[in-house]
Amino acid sequence: MRWIHCLAVGTLSVALAACTTSPTGRSQLTLMSDDQLDQMGAQAFAQYQQDRTTVDGAPYRLAQCITREIVATLPAELQQENWQVRVFEDDSANAFALPGGYVGVNTGLLEITENQDQLAAVIGHEIGHVLAHHANERASTQSATNLGLSVLSSAAGLEGAGGEQVMAALGMGAQYGILLPFSRSHESEADTIGLKLMADAGFDPRASVALWQNMANAGGGQPPEWMSTHPSHGNRISGLESGMDEALQRYRQAGRAPNCGQP
Repeated sequence: MRWIHCLAVGTLSVALAACTTSPTGRSQLTLMSDDQLDQMGAQAFAQYQQDRTTVDGAPYRLAQCITREIVATLPAELQQENWQVRVFEDDSANAFALPGGYVGVNTGLLEITENQDQLAAVIGHEIGHVLAHHANERASTQSATNLGLSVLSSAAGLEGAGGEQVMAALGMGAQYGILLPFSRSHESEADTIGLKLMADAGFDPRASVALWQNMANAGGGQPPEWMSTHPSHGNRISGLESGMDEALQRYRQAGRAPNCGQP
């Protein structure tokens, strides 16, 4: 149909105009500028600090030291950013990194990690998201998907209750067929990048597998992988193990062992 052809041509034009390549060689759709992402990262980090209690002392020094060691392995332009680190009082075993150079670690994660290497696996993973411009890609994919559904609705003349049902079905298809799989690919890619980063910084990459075994043993049900933004623990461990030989080689070549302390 003519309108489908027009939609395909328009979407392809946008994709070609903003197509980049991730550190692992994967093609990406990135519509936002680095300045826009850095500003959004700064705003989000400031808001996060307003909403949560920060923790100082040994937990902060540990997270800051690990982040500093990993950042030292990054390209020069990312090392020049003034990376800020905060530890937040939060029971969830989580951490994050934001465009612009911001890292947050929850105290709940420190309860799961047994040593500096396991914590480095998480921080390396989160910095991997920044290095691969995943925030840009996720926002761009969401924007392009919404635009495509809007154009599809107008072009097909989907109006009234019937049209709303069709659009709802299309939206579900976009959510489970496009947006969530992209998120899973981001997580797997960040695992790959983070494994290399921690190894280059002198942290033992084998700790990444032990970390996810700890996560699995900690309990908490996971939704089916096809409905989740994250790979299953088993698939995550398998992916890490597949890159372990290269990571161990980089670890040995690093020739140093940071002494950041223990959680």
